[in-house]
This record gives sequence, structure tokens and C-alpha cells, in this order.
Amino acid sequence: MLVLGIESSCDETGVAIYDDQRGLLAHALHTQIPIHAEYGGVVPELAGRDHIKRVVPLIRKVAQDAGVTLQDLDAVAYTAGPGLIGALLVGAMEARALAFALDIPAIPVHHMEGHLLAPMLEDTPPSFPFVALLVSGGHTMLIKVAAPGSYEILGESVDDAAGEAFDKTAKLLGLPYPGGPKLEALARDGHGDSNAYHFPRPMIDRPNLNFSFAGLKTAVLNEVNKSTDLEQDKANIAQCFEDAVADCLCHKCQKALEQTHMNTLVVAGGVSANSAIRQSLQQMMAQRKGQVFFARKEFCTDNGAMIALAGMLRFKAGQVGSLEVNVFPRWPLSSLPPLSA
Repeated sequence: MLVLGIESSCDETGVAIYDDQRGLLAHALHTQIPIHAEYGGVVPELAGRDHIKRVVPLIRKVAQDAGVTLQDLDAVAYTAGPGLIGALLVGAMEARALAFALDIPAIPVHHMEGHLLAPMLEDTPPSFPFVALLVSGGHTMLIKVAAPGSYEILGESVDDAAGEAFDKTAKLLGLPYPGGPKLEALARDGHGDSNAYHFPRPMIDRPNLNFSFAGLKTAVLNEVNKSTDLEQDKANIAQCFEDAVADCLCHKCQKALEQTHMNTLVVAGGVSANSAIRQSLQQMMAQRKGQVFFARKEFCTDNGAMIALAGMLRFKAGQVGSLEVNVFPRWPLSSLPPLSA
């Protein structure tokens, strides 16, 4: 069976075709970074308009790359939320129109479920059950995953998500959009000193598994305001900030693994592409003699492949949508129905 996946939740248009026997056949992605860089962040109206321009050409491209026609498709999956409502509507309407024209089902997919399942696209996927860390621009959460579709939220950010904290800290340092990768590069290439500052590790002494990064961002602001040797100070601040986030994530992940009596960790979402955070989590899991799984870096950020995969699982479970076009800017992951065994 073939499923076409369409991702349009924010500032990247992703399309992919997934086969339940052969795996991922083709995928393509268009990023809107050049459009939004001028404004220092995502402009929702511009995001929606660009999705309209890109989605159909990308569908044609992946069909050609996969060596299939649209008539070969068995279903169309699309991101129904969470995300920017205008951007979501573009993908939803395209998917619904295509499904109606081809007389095939359309499957609404939860964006974060797509991220959570992205490591399943790798040659060596994780086995269930596991603890998942979803860490992105809009979400930071720990999830107990008993099976596909069976999700228990263990903890989440009470204020800024980790990716949001990266972007805001990068802006404080005068780095261009998108800030997260630029901050990582500054810490690495500027030879940042991990001992130059000691930023707080918020909430690591709390018994719960929630995260908080707003106070860390404020601590960075205070040091930026006191900075004199700007270039080296910026690199040091970037490094120490990155270390603080990595420590928070490692501490909470370890606590989650202990509480659930598991020793397999799956890490997904845009921030999971950060090399320093990957290394810290790998070292932590090596000390525990456990396993950690990541999606490849191109599938850490938003992409159509993860939506096609999640859509395939929902499709095979018989969970298809109606002809109505509904999107959900806010959509709790825990509200998803379980998948059939």
C-alpha cells in the first residue's frame, strides 16, 4: 500500500510517499527560511501563501521520484495539527481535494506523533516500549510509549520549549534566524568555554518530569548585558547555554527511565539535531548501558516522511478522516486513539 504524506504545519513544506512493504520511496522538502529570515521569525501569512505555491509541485516531484502515479496511491495523510492554522489548512485542503478526486481515504496526522515515529524510518528502528523525548521549537515533553498510538505524557515544558529557548537566546546574541543552528555553530566554531559561566539548570531538583527554560533565558540576558569582550563572550555564552539545556534534558530523561523501569530512549524533534545534545544523551545512555535512538538529521525537523509513516499506521488501523476539512492548532498528543494491535 502507498500513502502520500503532506506536512505544512509551520515554515516547511514536506511531501513523501511511503510503502508499507518497501518503506520510504521518495521525499522532498522546501524550507521557507529565506522568506522569514528578513523578519527574524515565522510570519504566519507568508508561511501559508508559500505552502500554496509549493505543495503541488512537490507532490508531482515525489511521485516521479518514487516511480508511481497519483492513481497508485491508497491514501493521503496530512498534518492536521498542532501548528499555524493557515499553514495547516493548506495541507489539509490539498490532501482532502486529492483524496476526493482519487476516491481514496484522507488521514489526519498529529504532528508530534509524526516526530515521535520518525526514528522508525531508520534501518535499525527502536523496539517498543520506550521513553520518548520530543524536543522542538514548540514542544518539550517526555512520553511513555507502550506501543504505536499508546502515549502517556510523563512531563512537559511549563514555559518556553527548548527550541524556543534556543531561538530566543540566539536573538539575544544577535544571531540571525533560524537561531538554534546558528547558536550551535557559534559555540562550536567560536571555541566556547564551558567554564566561563554557570547558568541555572531549572527544575532538575524537582521530583516531577517537567521542564522550564524561561529562567535560563533570563540568566543569559543578564550576562549578555554585562558582556564586554563581545565575540568571545558570545561564544562562551552559547556554549554554556547549550551545556545547561543538555544537562536538563539528560537529567529528566534519566529520571523518566528510572520511573518507568525502561532503558530505551527515543529522541526526536528539531532540537534533537543538535550535536552537543545528541552527544550528551548518548553518553548518559552508555553509562546506563541502555540504547538511544535518533532520527537522521534531515528527519529531525518537519518533513513529509514522518507524516506518511504515521499516516500509514493510522490507515492500516482503519482510522481515516471524514470529508470535512478540520485542523487543530492545539491538539494534545494524549487525546489520540490507540492503534489496533
